[in-house]
Amino acid sequence: MRKKVQELSAADALVSRIFDLLKTRVHANPYAWDGALAQEIRRLPVGLRAMAATHHLDISLTLDDIGWHFLNFGHPSHVEETEQGLRELGLPEVAAMFQEAYGLLCPLLPEIRRQGGDYCGVLEREGRMKRINELSDRASAALGKRGIYRHWAAYARQHPERVFGAEPDAPPNRRPGRQRAIRTPRRGGGR
Repeated sequence: MRKKVQELSAADALVSRIFDLLKTRVHANPYAWDGALAQEIRRLPVGLRAMAATHHLDISLTLDDIGWHFLNFGHPSHVEETEQGLRELGLPEVAAMFQEAYGLLCPLLPEIRRQGGDYCGVLEREGRMKRINELSDRASAALGKRGIYRHWAAYARQHPERVFGAEPDAPPNRRPGRQRAIRTPRRGGGR
């Protein structure tokens, strides 16, 4: 029991440190539909970027459901960053559920987001509410009791350089420091 409490305390301290880092590095309004958040977090080390992108999904799953997430954080660039972030954190199943939920909701967003739009009513009418609920339940179960933050702590322990000291602007799912070969044409136009 004591070991479990110590592990929880260490994980909580690590997550707290990550939140402190995010507070100093991310200033864009996450609710804005202007792409500024995605643009800003793309400058972060790849692991910290994944955490910045997935934070609001955890809140959505806790307070609402996976579909409602897109009403608040549905800008396409934010959606892309969140999906890539889930994959970077080693959560491809959750990324697939997230992608499916977005596919179900995206065509309906204009109707739902207009004044007086009815999220539940539209999803029920379109026969999509049941699947959104299933995806929400499955994503929550896959993340576990402590949600995404347990995965943040595990990732940060395994890849501290990707969270606290990795190269900025690293593309998602690429190990920092690895350069891709750039092919230059040979002189004379030959191969």
